[in-house]
Amino acid sequence: MAELDTLDIIVLAALLLGTIAYFTKGKAWGVTKDPYSSSFANANGSKAGKTRNIVEKLEEEGKNCIIFYGSQTGTAEDYAARLAKEGKSRYGLETMVADLEEYDYDNLDAIPNDKVVMFVLATYGEGEPTDNAVDFYEFIMGEDISFSEGNDPPLGNLNYVAFGLGNNTYEHYNSMVRNVNKALEKLGAHRIGDAGEGDDGAGTMEEDFLAWKDPMWAALQKKMGLEEREAVYEPIFGIVERDGLTPESPEVYVGEPNKMHLEGTPKGPFNAHNPYIAPIATSYELFNVKDRNCLHMEVDISGSNLTYQTGDHIAVWPTNPGEEVDRFLDILGLTEKRNKVVSVKALEPTAKVPFPTPTTFDAIVRYHMEICAPVSRQFLATLAAFAPDEESKAEMTKLGGDKDYFHQKVNIHHLNIARVLKSVSKGKPWSNVPFSALIEGVTKLQPRYYSISSSSLEQPKMISITAVVERQHLPGREDPFRGVATNYLLALKEKQNGEPNPCPFGLTYEITGPRNRYDGVHVPVHVRHSNFKLPSDPTKPIICIGPGTGVAPFRGFVRERRKQAENGETVGKTILFFGCRKSHEDFLYDKEWQEAKEVLGDKFELVLAFSREGPKKVYVQHRLKERSKEINELLEKKAYFYVCGDAANMAREVNTVLAQILSEERGIPEAKAEEIVKNMRASNQYQEDVWS
Repeated sequence: MAELDTLDIIVLAALLLGTIAYFTKGKAWGVTKDPYSSSFANANGSKAGKTRNIVEKLEEEGKNCIIFYGSQTGTAEDYAARLAKEGKSRYGLETMVADLEEYDYDNLDAIPNDKVVMFVLATYGEGEPTDNAVDFYEFIMGEDISFSEGNDPPLGNLNYVAFGLGNNTYEHYNSMVRNVNKALEKLGAHRIGDAGEGDDGAGTMEEDFLAWKDPMWAALQKKMGLEEREAVYEPIFGIVERDGLTPESPEVYVGEPNKMHLEGTPKGPFNAHNPYIAPIATSYELFNVKDRNCLHMEVDISGSNLTYQTGDHIAVWPTNPGEEVDRFLDILGLTEKRNKVVSVKALEPTAKVPFPTPTTFDAIVRYHMEICAPVSRQFLATLAAFAPDEESKAEMTKLGGDKDYFHQKVNIHHLNIARVLKSVSKGKPWSNVPFSALIEGVTKLQPRYYSISSSSLEQPKMISITAVVERQHLPGREDPFRGVATNYLLALKEKQNGEPNPCPFGLTYEITGPRNRYDGVHVPVHVRHSNFKLPSDPTKPIICIGPGTGVAPFRGFVRERRKQAENGETVGKTILFFGCRKSHEDFLYDKEWQEAKEVLGDKFELVLAFSREGPKKVYVQHRLKERSKEINELLEKKAYFYVCGDAANMAREVNTVLAQILSEERGIPEAKAEEIVKNMRASNQYQEDVWS
């Protein structure tokens, strides 16, 4: 038989493939797309070809109300979703929630006046926009804004609603919503209702939001001729059980944040949508006391394209403790189904499923839901309809409707949703609650941000974290309220230091992560860049105020200046005010400061305040006042002034003391001194990295 040459083989193969295709209609190799899969295929879950035109989007989806959010920690996004839900269920509005960074704004002037635009805007840091609102803020605050229609006034067509989330312990309280509101009014837009402001510093954010929204709805109802109707729960998400799949199926997400991680091929950019699973190089305890913990942890980013600068923040992606996951699944009657695979599909075209699917109930609750967070009063009112008995329904209705009763029973104890449900029903399962309602009502588990305590000059590929493990004893609560991320980090530290099954304070965590991909002690992280920076000129003097873990970024600053000095550079004076309770208990990095002194000599000075070692409590602000003359002289040499730590008390008092120092040392009225401090802030000579 004659041999077949290469061309004959190719032709025969093509004919064979064509024959198979004809008779099988391509099914021999065709892969059917999963109709329930969600769009977390890439790092940010965005869809190719999606329009950035607001007007087009409203028309495409048949919407008459769009709620934009600028959110850093997820609260503003949650409030936007709640407004959308209420607008639809109570008033029949066709609502959609939108991320500000996903749209262009030059055609705000083309939005018809029978539609309404809502802005829910958080203020971040020192009066800055949240990361996803930067482009919008720069556009709307610009001097020469160009819109598509050329109207006069430019936004005379626009009806809008505004609510801001802020913290009164910061100088620029709610500046985002205030500035955006002024800009929109200046451009001729028509605000409906008051521009609301929520105050996290006073602990009243939730109640501020609830008190603002009802008059706003009344004003909107009047403006748009809406008719209120009885609100009935309508699910936004459909939950479909996938009987053919198990947690071991390769396409099932068991905690992975996106498809790259599912397939075991994560790559950058690593960001708020896509964490880097970083090895922890070392970790150890900083406190020398039994009942409190403070961790030092070194995270290795050498295997990624992550970079940081001294003063930046690192985001840690935590997982929920097993105890709380069990409590949540148990009270909702889902324990038997915890490993059941489900797909979650948006029933509303503009809604986004907040995690990738198919997945399991356990993975959703463990990796994606803020189940340990204090619960909202509005959410309890929603769940009353699904109570297991009339007594529980009446109690939930009362909790949802009575602000003072809710505060007394729930708020002051920091109860999470599972604890409230268990208390109200006396342990009876709430098996009637649609899982969709839980996805909508429990916010997405958010990364936690920590000031980086290392120097990028000294160790560009290693990031240090300095964190107190959060634990609060609250009246009327049997066990302490524990922070989600810091207790997770404590478990990782115990694992790294030889404990095979760490369970700090009885809490267990899935330390090895989805499919054991965090094994070897890894933690998911990304970096957020900060404006809290050393002066570009290293010869400038710096004054740093950082009690407790507020010293974290200043450890980075001091190590940077030490490295610069070792490299032969001239550095300016660094004076660091550090405070803690007792020198033998919680004096952080005491040996490191001695080592820095050996290198920097009189260019470094550490001023200490131990609050519980003398007859009177002494804090950093007292030590600052004692050094008035030197502080004033340094400021006259254009020293930079930095504060890190507690915003509510320490940072506010330091601000006051600095104004007093300037007033007394320069012989000027205190009002003039306060003006100088304000100008220092405006020029970045005075910088804060503070938290409430």
